[in-house]
Amino acid sequence: MNKEFLNVIVVDEDEGNLIFFKSIFKDLKVGVKVQCFTNGDNLMEYLNSDDALIPEIVFMKYEITKKSSMECLDEIKMDFRFSNIVTAVYSHLLSEDEIEGVFVKGANIFIKKPEAYEALKKILTDVITINWQYHTSGLNIDNFMMKVG
Repeated sequence: MNKEFLNVIVVDEDEGNLIFFKSIFKDLKVGVKVQCFTNGDNLMEYLNSDDALIPEIVFMKYEITKKSSMECLDEIKMDFRFSNIVTAVYSHLLSEDEIEGVFVKGANIFIKKPEAYEALKKILTDVITINWQYHTSGLNIDNFMMKVG
């Protein structure tokens, strides 16, 4: 695959978090084009639109409004058009059962979101770098899972 950048979507109602993600992605060696949505309804509306640019990665805060991250995961995993999307769910504090539920719903990645900006930057850099390697090598994304933090 000859790609110059990854298309990434971030879903979070917190404007501060969206700014952090965009700032971190801008500083990476890998080119990242970011789109942001503040709730699950807007995400799914976009993905289901005719002019949607299907992303390689979707980062979703666990606690999003209008349509939950778990509902979005259900819809993404059920639609063959989205079969190559890597889904990453993040949260400050989830129980092990909730984290297991995230994976059962089909998420590829769970990130325990750190409080410190530098720690978040390291995690996001690792996730983007690993995904870049997957997308440019043509490896099978179906078995890809990781828990970070």
